[in-house]
Amino acid sequence: MPRRGAGTPPPGDLPHGRDGNRRVYGRDMQSRSPASRTGRPRSATADAAILAATREALVELGWSKLTLGDVATRAGVAKTTLYRRWAGKNELVVDAVAELFDELELPDRGSLAADIEGVVLQFASILALPEARSGLMAVVAEATRDEALRERIRASVVDRQKRLVLEGRARAQARGELAAEPDPASSARTVDLIFDMVAGAVVHRTLVSAEPADEEWVHSFTGVLLRGLAGEAPPPADV
Repeated sequence: MPRRGAGTPPPGDLPHGRDGNRRVYGRDMQSRSPASRTGRPRSATADAAILAATREALVELGWSKLTLGDVATRAGVAKTTLYRRWAGKNELVVDAVAELFDELELPDRGSLAADIEGVVLQFASILALPEARSGLMAVVAEATRDEALRERIRASVVDRQKRLVLEGRARAQARGELAAEPDPASSARTVDLIFDMVAGAVVHRTLVSAEPADEEWVHSFTGVLLRGLAGEAPPPADV
């Protein structure tokens, strides 16, 4: 996957497409602001340039040396433009990382197993990006001391990406691969568990253990996950 630069991408739905070899971003940029403000409407183009510049600065400078002033220079905007949108570095980096995960799409490969493998491989590819690794690990570390930051991570990353679980489960139920859960509370708990298992396993594999989440690993992981969803015992080991 190509590295993101600090160019000025056009607004549009994510994934919007490509400009040469570069992905184009811009979905729902205005909804990510810490608070709505009156006055001149925000520029989605400026938002996209700022988030791209933040990711670039993370890779080149690291968390400790990244400043809003440097990001503003890279993005070609005034520093006050950043402060009108984000309260500080923590919030800015969360949104810059969240935009990467908004690229995730659930493919329709004809079966729940194949769909899961497709989206998990996408997730692993994003986590392999230097800007995703640097940004995610930095904000998670900071969030251990900042409850408001934890809430922003939950809202901007976790809750937004649960859409993939909801979509995948609904598709599998329509195919007859999974039984419906009529109880809303039970259904919500299942969604949370599936998301936690997938995200936790892939993040641990790639960022903590520093092992590849390749096709072989993803295939094995998907088998374990599906057996859990079906309530089945694992197959016996070969003798």
